[in-house]
Amino acid sequence: MAPPPGCGNIDPDYYFLCDVCAAWGIGLESLAAAGALASLILLLAFFVLSWMVKDKNKKNLIPIQFLFILGTLGIFSLTFAFIIRLNEKTGPIRFISYGVLFALCFSCLLTHASNLIKLVRGKPPLSKFSMLIYTVGLTLIQIIIAVKYTVITVERDGVDMAKMGREQRNKDFVMLLIYVLVLMVFSFIISTFTSCGLYKGWKRHGMHICVTLLFSIAIWSSWISLLLMSNITSDGDQSQWDDPLLSVALVVNGWVFLMMYTLPEICFLTIPHQPEDYPSEEILWKSIARQQSVEAGSTQAPDKEGAEEDVLSPPDGTGFQPKNPETKPCFSIPRAMLHPAYRQGMMVRCEAKTLAKGTHTLI
Repeated sequence: MAPPPGCGNIDPDYYFLCDVCAAWGIGLESLAAAGALASLILLLAFFVLSWMVKDKNKKNLIPIQFLFILGTLGIFSLTFAFIIRLNEKTGPIRFISYGVLFALCFSCLLTHASNLIKLVRGKPPLSKFSMLIYTVGLTLIQIIIAVKYTVITVERDGVDMAKMGREQRNKDFVMLLIYVLVLMVFSFIISTFTSCGLYKGWKRHGMHICVTLLFSIAIWSSWISLLLMSNITSDGDQSQWDDPLLSVALVVNGWVFLMMYTLPEICFLTIPHQPEDYPSEEILWKSIARQQSVEAGSTQAPDKEGAEEDVLSPPDGTGFQPKNPETKPCFSIPRAMLHPAYRQGMMVRCEAKTLAKGTHTLI
C-alpha cells in the first residue's frame, strides 16, 4: 500500500496523522494540539495566580481545579490515540483513558458543586483534604472498572480489540462509561442546587459548573447515539467512522471544559471577596452568642434541644472577634432545681430560716 499524499515511509496506522486527503485527521489534530497548548498556558497562569489568592475558601479549591486542568490536558492528548488507527496498542489506551479522564473532570466538578452548596448557604465549606479525597475516590472507581475489563478481555481471554467485531466493541465501550454517565448527570443535578442560597457571589461559580455539564450531557448524548446507530450498517470490518466520531467528541468536550469552566474560574480566582459573599458581622456575633449560650447550658444540663447551625467563618481564617470583649456570661438553671422534690425542700428551708429570723427579732 503506497503512502498517501503528505506521508512518508511510516506505519500505515499513522496515515491519518499526515494524510492531507483525510481532512478529519488533520483538522482534529490541529484542534487537539491547540487545545493542549491552551491547557498548558492556562495551567501556568493558574499556578502563578494561585499564589495571589487571599480568600481561604478559594485557596481550598485550587488542588481540585489544578486536577481538572490536568484532566482536560489529558483529554486533548488522548485525541491522538483515536486519530491513529485502532491496533493492539491504542485499543487498551482508548478503553482505559477515555473514561478515567472524564471521571476525573466530572469528579472535580461534583466536588466543587458540593462545596458551593455550603458556601451559598453560609455554612463552613469542605476542607482541602476532604475535597481531594472525594475527587480521587470517585475517579478511582472508574480506574478499577476500566482496568478490570481490559485485563479480563485482553490478558485472560486473549482478545485483540482491533479484531473485535465493530458492534461488540462499541457496546463494550459504552458499557464501560456507564459510571461516568451517572457521575456526569449527578454532578449536573447537584450543581443546580448552588443557585439556592443567600450569598450570591458563589452562585456565579455554580453557574459555570451547571453550563459546563449541560453542554457535556448534550455532547455525550449525541456521540453515544451516533455510535450505536452506526452499528446498523456494520459489515464486521474495522470501523473508520468510530475514529472521527470519538475524536470529535473529545475535542469538543475539551474545549467546553476550557471555555465554560476553566477560563471563567481563573478570571474570578484573584478577585477579592465581597461583603455579600459571607455572613455579616452582626449575624456572626449573634451566632457566637447563641453558641456560647448552648455550650454553657450543655455543661450544666446536657440537652439534645437547642442544636445550633454552623455559620461560615470569614475568608481570612482568623475568626470573628466581637467588638466588646467584656460580654456577660450566659447562665441557665440546672434541671435538678426544677424537680418538685427539690422545690419542696427549698420551701422548707426558707420557712425554717424565716422562723429563726423572727425568733431572733423577738429576743
